[in-house]
Amino acid sequence: MSSENNGPKGAAQDGVNRGPARAGAGPNQQRKAAAQKPGSDIGSLMSQMKRAARETAGAVARRKMPSRAHLRARHLGVIASFFLLCVAPVVISSFYLYAMAADRYVSLVGFSVRKEESGSAVELLGGIAEFSGSSSADTDIIYKFIQSQELVARLDAKLGLRQLWAKGNPNIDFIYAYDPPGTIEDLVEYWQRMVKVYNDSGTGLIDLEVQAFTPEDAQRIAQAIYDESAALVNELSAIAREDSISYARDELTDAVRRLKQARAALTRFRNETQIVDPSASIQSQMGLLSSLQMQLASTLIDLDTLRQTTRANDPRVVQVELRVEVIRKQIQAERDKLGLDGPVDGLGGDGQVFAELVGRYEELAVDQDFAEQAYVAALTAYDAASAEARRKTRYLAAHVHPTRAETSTKPDRPMTIGLIALFSFLFWGMAVLTYYALKDRR
Repeated sequence: MSSENNGPKGAAQDGVNRGPARAGAGPNQQRKAAAQKPGSDIGSLMSQMKRAARETAGAVARRKMPSRAHLRARHLGVIASFFLLCVAPVVISSFYLYAMAADRYVSLVGFSVRKEESGSAVELLGGIAEFSGSSSADTDIIYKFIQSQELVARLDAKLGLRQLWAKGNPNIDFIYAYDPPGTIEDLVEYWQRMVKVYNDSGTGLIDLEVQAFTPEDAQRIAQAIYDESAALVNELSAIAREDSISYARDELTDAVRRLKQARAALTRFRNETQIVDPSASIQSQMGLLSSLQMQLASTLIDLDTLRQTTRANDPRVVQVELRVEVIRKQIQAERDKLGLDGPVDGLGGDGQVFAELVGRYEELAVDQDFAEQAYVAALTAYDAASAEARRKTRYLAAHVHPTRAETSTKPDRPMTIGLIALFSFLFWGMAVLTYYALKDRR
């Protein structure tokens, strides 16, 4: 009996009895049971685990993946924005540049403000003279002048800038062509677009780039700008020379006036007194008076001698007395000429009248001498200032004369289209990245 129970029937019964226990066992017990069973039980467990992994991955993918309709709408929006923000600007700008924009020609001109400074002979021998140089202040003045409303108004009156720049047909080329008449402010604003000024403060060079719709007009405008700039430099140079010699000229004018007044006063004195040089006149008059007085003294001695040695009615005494009387009258006449008072027999007299005359003459002569010295000094200073002003002159030197273009270089169509495409793509890319960043944050 025991052996029958241990046979196949008993084994089946034992499997039946253990089946519910395995069926009700948990995952840990199943894994333990699978670990105790060989072969087919392990393979079935592995297949179940793979199937569970696939189901989990599918569920996760279904939760994260949007619907096909939502995905298609977003992509279509990105593609539409690309055509709107990138392709459309490039197409529109290409059509305008190649079909509507007029060709523009460029004339180039370059110049600088030079200053001549030649020194004296000593400086030339020493080798320290500076013959030419550039003035940065003058260059800055010319740079501002070219951009000023004054120059634009001058050239508009001289060349007719409004008509020249309207040749691009503003009805078609509505961006680059000038729409006349417009105000002077509009013309100045358009001038800033058509005339480019480049100033190198280090070297003092100024380069101009003048644009027009014909090469002849561009060259005419560039030449007119150069001529007006040269006229301004000449005006500045004339003002500088005038400032440098104005003070010396004023001093010279004052010295000439004073000299004329001194000479006129001395001339009036000579006309009134009938004396050219009182010093010479007094010397001659005093010499003559001294000679007459000496003759009078000698004659008086002879007269006394004759009176003592001859009789009273001697004819020689009468003749000597007559000679004495004549000499006294002559002395009195000479003294009257000199304005001297006092006895005729003396050599003196107060001499006050003649002293005042001589003093007045000497005062006028001193004034004239001082005026002459002041005139000579003022004339020397004026000549030196004039020479210095002539040594320091400004002029406009052109290193590139106004050129005449043979082909149009403006507008630069490939460069313009490339820049528009680049910035359009950058703007579109930033917009798309911003949209996706905001989408992910939600």
